[in-house]
Amino acid sequence: MTANPTRLGAIREIEANEAPAAFFNGTGDSPEIFGENVFSLPVMAKRLPKSVYKSVAATIEKGEKLDPAIADVVAAAMKDWAMEKGATHYAHVFYPLTGLSAEKHDSFMEPVGDGTAIWEFQGKILVQGEPDASSFPNGGIRATFEARGYTGWDVQSPAYILENDNGSTLCIPTIFVSMTGEALDYKTPLLRSQNAMSDQAKRVLSLFGHKDIDNVVSYCGPEQEYFLVDTSFVNSRPDLLNAGRTLFGAKPPKGQEFDDHYFGAIPERVQNFMFDTERALFKLGVPAKTRHNEVAPGQFEIAPVFEKANLAADHQQLIMSTFKAIAKKHGFEALFHEKPFAGVNGSGKHVNFSFGNGNQGNFLNPGDNPHDNAQFLVFCAAVIRAVHLYGGLLRVSIASAGNDHRLGANEAPPAIISIFLGDQLQDVFEQITNGGATSSKQKGKLAVGVDALPVLTQDAGDRNRTSPMAFTGNRFEFRAVGSDQTVAAPLIIINTIMAEALDYMATELEALVGSGTEFNDAVQQVLAKVMEQHGAAVFNGNGYSTEWHEEAVTRGLKKLDTTVDALPEYQTPEAKALFSKYGVFNEAELEARYEVALEQYLMAINVEANLTEEIAKTTILPAAVRYQTELASNVAALKAAGVDADLTDLNEVSGLVAALRAGIKGLQDAVAGQHDHEGIAEAAFVKDTVLPAMLAVREAADSLEAVVADDLWNLPTYQEMLFIR
Repeated sequence: MTANPTRLGAIREIEANEAPAAFFNGTGDSPEIFGENVFSLPVMAKRLPKSVYKSVAATIEKGEKLDPAIADVVAAAMKDWAMEKGATHYAHVFYPLTGLSAEKHDSFMEPVGDGTAIWEFQGKILVQGEPDASSFPNGGIRATFEARGYTGWDVQSPAYILENDNGSTLCIPTIFVSMTGEALDYKTPLLRSQNAMSDQAKRVLSLFGHKDIDNVVSYCGPEQEYFLVDTSFVNSRPDLLNAGRTLFGAKPPKGQEFDDHYFGAIPERVQNFMFDTERALFKLGVPAKTRHNEVAPGQFEIAPVFEKANLAADHQQLIMSTFKAIAKKHGFEALFHEKPFAGVNGSGKHVNFSFGNGNQGNFLNPGDNPHDNAQFLVFCAAVIRAVHLYGGLLRVSIASAGNDHRLGANEAPPAIISIFLGDQLQDVFEQITNGGATSSKQKGKLAVGVDALPVLTQDAGDRNRTSPMAFTGNRFEFRAVGSDQTVAAPLIIINTIMAEALDYMATELEALVGSGTEFNDAVQQVLAKVMEQHGAAVFNGNGYSTEWHEEAVTRGLKKLDTTVDALPEYQTPEAKALFSKYGVFNEAELEARYEVALEQYLMAINVEANLTEEIAKTTILPAAVRYQTELASNVAALKAAGVDADLTDLNEVSGLVAALRAGIKGLQDAVAGQHDHEGIAEAAFVKDTVLPAMLAVREAADSLEAVVADDLWNLPTYQEMLFIR
């Protein structure tokens, strides 16, 4: 155990930690707990007049236009329900370009002028709010003096009660737009993109003879990875507190090399935290399904069941905020940074997605014989076309300073966007390319050689964890999304590029059928054409290999290794035309996304550079100099006593102290030089000059951590943060 008093104190606090008492009132773990704090359709059915309920249900389930006349009735019922659950305030919750949630709380109380008050919630307040639009990232859409912006009720994402130890708040999911109507959030373009995709999907479904076609939506099931680190340690690490990742830290004696953490027994204290978070999420209607240890020590995962993408995006934000809040009650800090610790796996957020509706089901379900499922093949081919044509947009949708540390690091897919089909579908599409598919590889049986055990089903194809876009049975999994990112960003891109691809498929099929081609022949021709033109995006091999990186370039796939490489994808003529055609972004909105992403990249690295200098100068260098002085004093004392002194340790430490001082000076010079650039050139300078300068400081500091006396080293170590629970 450490002899350093600061770190020892943190460990003592952890040892004394006790699980908090139950802090959520409710019905325990019975099924009735699920959704009990949600103003859901069943709740509305009991509280709204039948005609109002039918109108709201039609909007929620079929995407029909909302009738504004019902707002007062819904607002009154919502208020009564919320107050019965202890709510005194309401909040429009929206999702600005920070990637976080935002909210402003107002009381139901309205003074009436005679010293009394009433509790009131009008329809006009439910429908529209007015936060300050200029105080959020907007990419120049709003000037500082142009403050007006609006929130608008999203009836398709139900209101909910957010419980706190001292009270409750009615939360109403909303869009967020400027006074002139431009989207300043993620929800507005997500809804627009979903409408665009639905319109084109309906055209395809009509060609297959479907008559009663519901509104088509995308579905999402995100797998959220995260780290849990004790609050006592985090409070002693300015880098974790301010940047969400460690900027210093020597490699511990043991990391993840034994593969003993993945799917291992969940520590009791962590399991207590998980139980509390899941109870809270269940009450909010979040279908949290799976939990387990992840690969790195201290790393875990939660995976909810599929939901409509709009609701899944809102719930994903709720998951992160709920984890943050409840982790603190258990003495933890939940870390969502993509790479909080060097040398062990970082965290992602795998976005599993599909498309479908209530009548026609999941369009990405191949069935047992996908070669006979023409509708599935058309939708699957549309994904292939979309990924090939717009891989750059998929890449920029997941671009961030944090995710740059993770992508392509043999722990996450490479920054090259390709698609994995698996053996079964690969074979079917090869048959199509060669003239027509007549068979599908079938599942098999797997005997494990023990009579007492059941025969296992063997799938028709393997999975590929190195692919950024992998087909996994009845959905695609976009594995490259960062753990700290909103899933709305990639879903906007996925919906939009699928709108274009389905538009293409429908147009091609309509033209062929209109010219007299039999429908099945038309499908065969279009599928073959798609594979001929876009099959280069399909890769079933090892995405980590250097050979694939070289081959991908020869195939014409974009290799956008960093955020700086990816950001210009927002500004291409093809991107502008795509988003404009399908009504997702106008040119000003698209430019704003570029400007905000660029600004956030620069700010993130500026914070890290400032922290690197501060911690190196005020914490690491003083500890190193104290140890250097101790060694020098020892050498002097030995020489004074006439004893030969070994200078090895002193020389090593002195060299590292000199390297640290030089690294700090180099970082200061790099940061000063940053101001000679602007825009994307500044970002490139930061990537090529500031980040390497930060790394030089770290290398010297981490080497010092390995040799400086333990009692002098104040920063909690990797060994402590990753393994002490």
